[in-house]
Amino acid sequence: MAKQELILSQQQITDRVGELGERISADYKDKNLVMIGVLNGSFIFLADLVRAVTISHQIDFIRVASYGSSKTSSGKINLSKDVELDLAGKDILLVEDIVDTGTTLQWLVHYFTGKKTRSVRTCALIDKKERREADVSVNYTGFSLDRGFLVGYGLDYAEKYRHLPQIYSLFFS
Repeated sequence: MAKQELILSQQQITDRVGELGERISADYKDKNLVMIGVLNGSFIFLADLVRAVTISHQIDFIRVASYGSSKTSSGKINLSKDVELDLAGKDILLVEDIVDTGTTLQWLVHYFTGKKTRSVRTCALIDKKERREADVSVNYTGFSLDRGFLVGYGLDYAEKYRHLPQIYSLFFS
């Protein structure tokens, strides 16, 4: 059984998502913004973030996986759902729940750059550099955390814990 330690409260998350929404709205004011959520983890963060963004934008989703039900990344990216919008000439903001090793985000940036987009930038609720393997940077970061196996607010372990409104670190005994 895993023990949980509170890392980020619901209020901390709400406040930071609002700040990110304001910044994104200002930065993309006169652009053709498409926010692309990376499923499954980003769906709760994306839902709150799109409501905090006050400019007109489109939303789509992509589903890729490198973890499965493991605590560590396999390093191999599997695409199981592609976007449906035409992205040519548009400004893409990839929205992730967490950037850990960076391999998925690196793959996604390369993938969307190849779709004749105007720009590709990144947003992550959590930028965790503890196990970073790929040279990636996050343009919009909710929180930078050093370590911990995190769950809640969309983050999961074996498809569990996503429903929690706060973010916890799991400890396995």
